[in-house]
Amino acid sequence: MLLTTLVFLPLFMAGVLLLVPNEKVLKPMALGFALVEFVLSLALFLRFDPGLAGLQLVERSAWIRSAGIGYFLGIDGISLWLVLLTTFLTPITILGAWSAITKKVKAFLIAMLVLETTMLGTFVAMDAILFYTFFEASLLPMYFIIGIWGGERRIYATLKFFIYTMVGSLFMLLGIIALMFYAQDQLGYMSASLVDFYKLQIPFVAGEFLSTQTLLFFAFSLAFAIKVPVFPFHTWLPDAHVEAPTPGSVILAGVMLKMGTYGLLRFSIPMFPEAASYFAWIFLLIGVVGIIYGALVAMVQPDIKKLVAYSSVSHMGYVVLGLFAFNAYGISGGLYQMLNHGISTGALFLLVGMIYERTHSREIARYGGLASAAPIFTILFMIITLSSIAVPMTNGFVGEFFILLGTFMSAKGYALFAVTGVVLGAAYMLWMVKRVFFGEKGELVKKYESHGLDVNWREILVMAPLVVLVFWMGLFPNQFLRWSKASIDHLVENRLTYELPVVGVPSNPSSYVVQRAASASKAGE
Repeated sequence: MLLTTLVFLPLFMAGVLLLVPNEKVLKPMALGFALVEFVLSLALFLRFDPGLAGLQLVERSAWIRSAGIGYFLGIDGISLWLVLLTTFLTPITILGAWSAITKKVKAFLIAMLVLETTMLGTFVAMDAILFYTFFEASLLPMYFIIGIWGGERRIYATLKFFIYTMVGSLFMLLGIIALMFYAQDQLGYMSASLVDFYKLQIPFVAGEFLSTQTLLFFAFSLAFAIKVPVFPFHTWLPDAHVEAPTPGSVILAGVMLKMGTYGLLRFSIPMFPEAASYFAWIFLLIGVVGIIYGALVAMVQPDIKKLVAYSSVSHMGYVVLGLFAFNAYGISGGLYQMLNHGISTGALFLLVGMIYERTHSREIARYGGLASAAPIFTILFMIITLSSIAVPMTNGFVGEFFILLGTFMSAKGYALFAVTGVVLGAAYMLWMVKRVFFGEKGELVKKYESHGLDVNWREILVMAPLVVLVFWMGLFPNQFLRWSKASIDHLVENRLTYELPVVGVPSNPSSYVVQRAASASKAGE
């Protein structure tokens, strides 16, 4: 019951907050709940065996028996760290929003906890319909977080975010329904289990775009590409980031974008291997274009937050590039970069939010000389900047190095173009740092210097775990990589005939729902 508890405990906690009448205790309670959830998630290390490639801690029961849809949770090395990233960032985000959110506090905290449940459910759901339910449900709390606590253009931004991602997901839903009927034809029973989907033989004809596997591959990949988002489906992201409140931007960049790359790795690549191989060049191309385009557009942004938003487009391009390298280096680097991006970009949004609370502006040209007025803030910002531009000994270097190594092994040309993104990333980030922190003091620094621009103890506490992880993951990457190695090696070695074993479940576990339904029917007789 560990996974069920992890998924639904935040939802239960949100219900508790709803009944609390005293607004003064809401934030401490929500923070305490989120910390309890994080500590509980650490129990996964005690129960998870990194030497096994299959699903572990499986929880399964019937849901809609007639259609073979089940409540099916499980975790492997691919999803383990994404679950922990979610539980890690949630309390940090709540603490970071302590002074930023002052209106409708109860509703905001409830939305954050409900969002945590939907994100965790997405990463551990192993039934396609259950996955789709969590995947789509995550839109609702984020819709309200942006729409209620966002900036002046929040309604436009939140509608664009909602429509883009929801429309893409409809194609995935059609693909899931098609696979359920394929399961009935090939396995003898209808099922929405991912374990069953991996066993299906979907027809593929090279060069024929209307072949079944090709259509299904793009139905799923389109939904995930919009969620990442990759170029040219990225246009909703900068608007959403700029208009979202700081905690919304942190969770959106830190976790929700990873739901897209996770979907590519969990669904598109192993379920449709021939189509994924044949059309890999498209994803390698849009990955490289996203890296370079995102960096170039970030370079000309006048708004710090918008610059970070476009840097996010660039960094997620690296993840897509690594996943479609189809080797252990590329996929390991892609998964590692998902974590790195969640930490470094989430930290950048937190830092931008901290200075915005003091100056009420994010316009780069109005700053200057901030280093002398806020030395501790400057040190924190510089550390996260070094992580973002992948300086050696930081977490960002490990992820990008593995991605470039894996891509060079499989597609040298794309790797050579992707390297330019490293140079461009350093250029726009360091140029922004120069204009904001050094030189003559700008009008904002002169105006607010007397009020105190440096971080307080609460904000140092918010940033401390992120800074520790920047160096921990950069200096000791094997402590993180080894937990995913078996699952990634299994995927790479068996990609064309991929099946996912279920640890601790009897043989033919995929028909568990059907078997259970039959047993119940027999008992009734």
